[in-house]
This record gives sequence, structure tokens and C-alpha cells, in this order.
Amino acid sequence: MRSKCSTFPMRITFLIPVYNEAESLRELHGQIVVVMGHSWGARSASEEVSPSFLASASGSLNYEILFVDDGSTDDSWGVIQSLSVQPHTRGIRFRRNFGKACALAAGFQAMTGDIVMTLDADLQDDPAELPKFLAKLDSGFDVVNGWKERRLDPWHKVYPSKVFNGMVGGLTGLKLHDHNCGLKVLRAEVAKELRLYGELHRFIPVLAHARGFRVTELPVQHRARQFGHSKYGIRRFFRGFLDLLTVAFLTSYGQRPQHILGGIGLGFLGVGLAGLAFLAGEWVFMNWIPLLEPKPIGTRPLMHYSIAATLLGGQALTLGLLAEMIVHHSTRDEGRYSIAEKTNS
Repeated sequence: MRSKCSTFPMRITFLIPVYNEAESLRELHGQIVVVMGHSWGARSASEEVSPSFLASASGSLNYEILFVDDGSTDDSWGVIQSLSVQPHTRGIRFRRNFGKACALAAGFQAMTGDIVMTLDADLQDDPAELPKFLAKLDSGFDVVNGWKERRLDPWHKVYPSKVFNGMVGGLTGLKLHDHNCGLKVLRAEVAKELRLYGELHRFIPVLAHARGFRVTELPVQHRARQFGHSKYGIRRFFRGFLDLLTVAFLTSYGQRPQHILGGIGLGFLGVGLAGLAFLAGEWVFMNWIPLLEPKPIGTRPLMHYSIAATLLGGQALTLGLLAEMIVHHSTRDEGRYSIAEKTNS
């Protein structure tokens, strides 16, 4: 396993997307300040955290707390403004609600840290988890994803989530218990390379894994909601499935669309041409060899199915070629790969 060297002193960015969370922001801000103000060496009793790691980290970290207000309609921005007069704190406000993926993308671009920790603003994520996340990151990983091992959500959120996570692992090859956990720690180079839009924030570990970054997970404490209510309904799961198909396609065939569209096209084209060849052979046999009574083939269902399959196959091949041309002319070279490091020469 490729080992990454410790990067002390380092700067930590706490990135918090906000949408109508005015009641919880002050408490979350205070918890982060307390965590960063405590002596980390005192946390060495934790089994997950190496004492030597904490000793090297103690006193060498600085941080920022970055709130991204995703078009809140309550007093969230007012609270963020009042908190921003304190050290290490700043905020970004959207003109309207663009979604969590856009909030994270804006935060990733504006962050100044070497490491970013993303947290939901509803107090269900505990910033005190940071030391063990950094220790795991320091052991050679680029992304550490939280895993709410004991979830305090209602059953109608827990069980569909388990099914969804199983589907994500099966389709993408990255098997995690909780892909959509809001608590994540990433290196800055990972955050800067990710392209988030729509609702692709659910698939940050998958997108990072597809670019060659090392991804792992850690169990985290899941705290009960204190304020507000969940902003996700049943439509979330239908959207999530459609987004999963998008991510599976982008990570597997985003740079070579003809491999999937062309494969589908060749399959339909082969079936269609085989059906037409069979009907042509049967027609020749009936009309040239007088052993069977000649029958018209134009009204047979096989004729219609074969023509439809041939046309569909040709269209899929054509779409694949057009997609390849779009990728060729629009994709930047640096977007096609991810460089880990360079020599000094």
C-alpha cells in the first residue's frame, strides 16, 4: 500500500452546507471550536487513534469553519454573519437554493485547508470524530467516509438506505456501508478534482475512487436530531437510483461511451440481421425448392421485430459515435486522468 507522509503542520477546513438550520448553527460552531481548542494528546486513550499520531498533530493544526448557505429562507444567514466576526469563521451565501452538491462544490473551491471535513448542519454529525479520521487519512488514504453503524433514523429511512448502499456497491465496485453519510474527510487534491452537480454529493466516495484515490470508511457516532426535520422525502430514493445510473455510466464509460452504446447497438443489430437472414433464407427455400407451399413473409411478426432491432442497433451505434465526437472535442486533457505526484526534475 502506498503510504502518504504526514503533512504537519496542516490546515483543516470544516465545510458545512446549510439550508434552514438557524437553530443548530451556533451550537455546531461551538462544538468545532471546543474540539480544535482541546489538547489532542488527551484523546490518545481512543483505540482507533494512534498516540504517536496525536503527539505529532498536537499544536500543529490551524483551521477554518466555512458555512455555505444554500438559499435558506430562515435566519441561517444572519446567524452565519454573526458567527463570522469570530476567528476562523466565514460564510458563503447562494442567491437561491441550488442543492447540497452545489453547496459542497462551492465550498471545495473556496476552502483554504489541506484537509476538508464535511458535516451536516443538523448536529447529527460529531466534529469530535476528527482525530481518528485524520489518523486513518495519515495511514495512506485520500478519502475517509463516515459509517453511521448505529443509526438513529426511523426505519423507513434506514432499510431503503441499506438497499441503496448495496446497489451502489454492486454497480460501482466500491463497497461501503453508508455512501451518503454527511461526515467525510478528504484531502484537498481530491476535493479540487471532484465535479459535483445535481445530487452527485451522494457519490463523493465513488467519484473519488473512480479517479484512483484511496477510499475507506470509519464507524461514527450518529446523534439524534435536535432541531427541525429531515429535508428528504420518498422522492429522494427515486432520484438516487437515477443518479446511481448516471454515476455508474460516468465512472465506467464517461470517456468511452461507444463501448456501451456500441455494444448495445451491435447486439440489436446482430439480432435484427439474423432475423432478416432467416426470413430471406426461408423465402428462397419456399420459392426455389418446391417442397413447401410458398407463404408471404412480410406479414410475419419476426419481420417487424427484425427490422425494429436493426434500426435500433444502427441508431445506438450512431449515438455512440456522436458521443465519442463530443467527448473528443469538449473534454480537457487534465479532466481525463488524475496525477498522484511528480518528480522534482
